[in-house]
Amino acid sequence: AVLNQLRSIDEVTYMRFASVYKNFDAAADFKRELALLEKEARN
Repeated sequence: AVLNQLRSIDEVTYMRFASVYKNFDAAADFKRELALLEKEARN
């Protein structure tokens, strides 16, 4: 999927795209997604 490809290429672009695609409407949405990115990076 597009999100998975973006995540591996550019995390900032991924977050921008994900915020629209997933209809983020609060800072907590960004925090949650960022936490997932950080967790994935550690694994």
